[in-house]
Amino acid sequence: MDELWRSLAPQVLGALVRRYGHFEACEDAVQEALLVAAQQWPEQGVPDEPRTWLIRVASRRLIDLLRNEESRRRREDAVRTPDVAPAPVSATDDSLTVLFLCCHPALPAASQIPLTLRAVGGLTTSEIAAALLTPEATIGQRISRAKQKLRGQPFRRPDDYEERLAAVLQVLYLIFNEGYTSTAGDELARADLSREAIRLGRMLHSLLPDDGEAAGLLALMLLTDARRSARTTADGALVPLDEQDRSRWDQAAIHEGTELITWAMRTTTLGPYQLQAAIAAVHSEATTARDTDWRQILALYNLLEPLLDGPVVRLNRAVATAMVHGPEAGIRLLDTLSTDERALRGHRFHAVRAHLLELRGDHREAADTYLSAAKLTTNTFEQRYLRNRAARLREH
Repeated sequence: MDELWRSLAPQVLGALVRRYGHFEACEDAVQEALLVAAQQWPEQGVPDEPRTWLIRVASRRLIDLLRNEESRRRREDAVRTPDVAPAPVSATDDSLTVLFLCCHPALPAASQIPLTLRAVGGLTTSEIAAALLTPEATIGQRISRAKQKLRGQPFRRPDDYEERLAAVLQVLYLIFNEGYTSTAGDELARADLSREAIRLGRMLHSLLPDDGEAAGLLALMLLTDARRSARTTADGALVPLDEQDRSRWDQAAIHEGTELITWAMRTTTLGPYQLQAAIAAVHSEATTARDTDWRQILALYNLLEPLLDGPVVRLNRAVATAMVHGPEAGIRLLDTLSTDERALRGHRFHAVRAHLLELRGDHREAADTYLSAAKLTTNTFEQRYLRNRAARLREH
């Protein structure tokens, strides 16, 4: 049911904003309609037309909100409110319009991302705070200020696609990643979030079929999501890529993603999402971990690093370097990040270092480093995996 709500939330919000304007009030009304659905549907069953049901409930709540606002301001005569009876529900899916509105260039990136995660991804304020490693109060303030800033903005597909596209792609990928590996909590992944990001990615690619980066992001999400069922064992333990049962990978998604990235790299300007998708495609082509073409992957990371700022690419390049030139070369590259606070803030730097130390045969130091990484992640599945890895090394 979470997945259904997640996919309907931006559609319902889009329908309300298109009809009534008042983005801020509409967003509050949709959240309240989802809350009503969460209370009623498990007991009474999902309505035949859940989207229409949510739009009707949210519309009525919005009308109440607008009337209360009018009353508070004592300007009933000056403000025109919509009729109580909701207008016929349009079949138009406005999810992309909502997405582009949330990535309005008037908003700073620090506000675009949490607002989109809330309005399009359907995440709560506390979930967004955990995903962005930011205090909940700060996220709440950013969302509130962003909604206020969007007052009066027209609700339509923008003409300045290019100006907003980078932010739209970034936010979609954040939603996907939060679904693929939850930042915190007792769930390794939230498939509903990843599927919603892919759904929106398909819509975006349909809207901009000649854009290589829109195609690249969709390919990247498809190729990554294809491994989902092989990422965990039957009892929920995390399985690293090199130990996964590749017969469980989704071949249809791999085929679609590979076709997309092949087309994009042949016909459009090269970009970071295309390169990441190409790396994922190389992994997908290998029938076993031993067959992985690490030289090609390293070459792609060498192309990617100048285009994508941040320590994550270098962490991954260090692994590829180790697989091609040996663990010592990978560790030397990793050491260039040892003073980068962005890298040290998360657990991945330590997890990668532990992996490379293990490859070099330094099992004791690797075990200690795995434990250091476990202390820095808030996802219980990752904590368990890293601690088990450390324990296994100490048994040797």
